[in-house]
Amino acid sequence: GTRVVSGSVDGLVKIWVASTGVEVLSIRADSCNIASVNFSPDGTLVVSASLVHNLVKIWDVATGEQVRTLTGHWQGVPSVQFSPDGKRIVTGSWDALIKTWDVATGLEVRTDPGSCE
Repeated sequence: GTRVVSGSVDGLVKIWVASTGVEVLSIRADSCNIASVNFSPDGTLVVSASLVHNLVKIWDVATGEQVRTLTGHWQGVPSVQFSPDGKRIVTGSWDALIKTWDVATGLEVRTDPGSCE
């Protein structure tokens, strides 16, 4: 792609032009500690995950508006990724759970145990 996305300890998610480093969008995703961010495969959405408030949020790249919030983890979420078809999001949390979410509805469709070993 031509853009990159970053999340940071200040709670901001930023989208940048990869070739120039020019910031094109800044989103206040949380008050602090955005641990993981990713683009949807078609580039229209960004997902962010928070360590402090255990929230996963989906954002519209064109507008910067929040599309939905995924709640269900009870500890920080350091890992988030879209499925290759963009229809699901998978999250990994310090609560030792791996959750799969439906992007269109925001509903949790599966929970699997992780491993802390």
